Amino acid sequence: MDIIRIVAAIILPPLGVFLQVGIGKQFWLNILLTILGYVPGIVHAVWIIARR
Repeated sequence: MDIIRIVAAIILPPLGVFLQVGIGKQFWLNILLTILGYVPGIVHAVWIIARR
């Protein structure tokens, strides 16, 4: 299942975070990072998925 989340995080970073933690602080932080730059959103999403 983590492979699917990582692929989702690369395509659409907030989706990967949502699949891992749901709607919460990390989800909104990832949306902000994705708006500020696509790469920071990907890095944050993969970090969230790998951490848990």
